[in-house]
Amino acid sequence: MIAALLHGLRLIGARVVSGIWKLGVASRFSWLVISRSGPSFRRFQLTLDQIYFAGTLSLIIIVVSGLFVGLVLGLQGYETLKRYGSAEALGTLVALALVRELGPVVAALLFASRAGSAITARVGIMKSTEQLSAMEMMAVDPFARVLSPVFWGGAFSMPLLAAIFSAMGVFGGYLIGVVLIGVDSGAFWSQMQANVDLREDIGNGLIKSAVFGVAITLIALFEGYDAPPTAEGVSYAVTRTVVTSALSVLALDFVLTSFMFSGV
Repeated sequence: MIAALLHGLRLIGARVVSGIWKLGVASRFSWLVISRSGPSFRRFQLTLDQIYFAGTLSLIIIVVSGLFVGLVLGLQGYETLKRYGSAEALGTLVALALVRELGPVVAALLFASRAGSAITARVGIMKSTEQLSAMEMMAVDPFARVLSPVFWGGAFSMPLLAAIFSAMGVFGGYLIGVVLIGVDSGAFWSQMQANVDLREDIGNGLIKSAVFGVAITLIALFEGYDAPPTAEGVSYAVTRTVVTSALSVLALDFVLTSFMFSGV
């Protein structure tokens, strides 16, 4: 009995130490990625290529998902507001829900699933085939040449994708509320314009999406760089990227919402 208890404590201790060690390695890795970002801006084409890879190739899923989220939100919001005689406030409900919460969070989850997994797979394959080691042998810094441009490409792409998601959601709410149900178009847009604040609502939503983009891209890069150089190792790293990114987005969303909208 005592031996089993000691063995369990030993396993727990080993996991804790391993987690702390990995957190330290990830922090050092993140610092190297950010501190060696010079070529990402001096040779901005490197970053533009990664914006295309992470952002442009994610547009289809962002646009389609944003449209359907807006359609559902408009339909559900109308049914709720109609009970209280406030159907004209549908535009405000749709816009605030999207720019404050659903736009940044859902777009970040989709970004992690599409772009984050692709980044992890690309970096993991480059490491397993020793492409990064070959770059070091040729006196080319892989952090400056490969990893930092990917980081900035993801960080720049995420706020743009969240804005597009929110815009498509508002359009979906307009289609349901105004075109199909018959809410007054003037009331829909005027209520939205009067109640959605540029700094408090749209600005905070963009800050959220930027933080999510930084977190997701760093997680994806680290998991790919830290993946064992095997096909199975890369596949596990991709899975860890999606799971860790999703949990990080939800946790960061709670923290940021507490500071931005709750006066904490």
